[in-house]
Amino acid sequence: MLPANEWWGILGAYGAAVWPAQAGFFLTGLVITVFLFRSRKPIFSSLMKLYLAVSFGWISLVFFLTIGKGLAGSTFFAALFIVIAILFAVDIFRQRMDFRLPEMAWQKRLTLGLTLIVLCYPLLSIAMERPLEEMLVPGTFPCPTTALALVLLATSLPRVDKILYILLLFWAIPFAPFIQIPRYGVYEDAIMFTVGIYGLVMLVKNWKGTSIAAKSGSGTAAREAESSG
Repeated sequence: MLPANEWWGILGAYGAAVWPAQAGFFLTGLVITVFLFRSRKPIFSSLMKLYLAVSFGWISLVFFLTIGKGLAGSTFFAALFIVIAILFAVDIFRQRMDFRLPEMAWQKRLTLGLTLIVLCYPLLSIAMERPLEEMLVPGTFPCPTTALALVLLATSLPRVDKILYILLLFWAIPFAPFIQIPRYGVYEDAIMFTVGIYGLVMLVKNWKGTSIAAKSGSGTAAREAESSG
């Protein structure tokens, strides 16, 4: 693995190179999230999937394969995030997942709280006196974007893409406590780890429901195909 100074040097070079884009990604995600939680119109769920597909595609191609190609495992992680991007894009047309603010009061409050904390990633970077180019911003950095995606996926349970969900958990849970935090001091990633644990608990709790929902969706699609034929 890279020494901490080299690792942060790559992240800083990336942040400096894409700073205008970072602001655009962050503000776009913020606006879509606000509309998503204030309205139940399906268009905002689709726009969020598009946003996440573009964000994870950017992370794969620009962060891992271009500027961050010196990071350990960059090719593998680029492949991981491009698959995640494709799965979000595919669901724009499949419409299996539906992101919306939960109706249960405790889950609604928890969803709002976790979303707000994820969006505060850059503020934590500022509080730790990191240079502007080393701020971790949702939309262009993998960890805060993964955290945001997991919060949203939990709102769609039990109708979620299990493969997509598990791929995001694979990044969220083991890497923060074993690599980012102890080796590189990325204490902001405690947010991603917390969201990952919440996402895992919610997935396990709804596991049987996700299987039933998947079968129901397949049956509905088959009936629609028969009726159209």
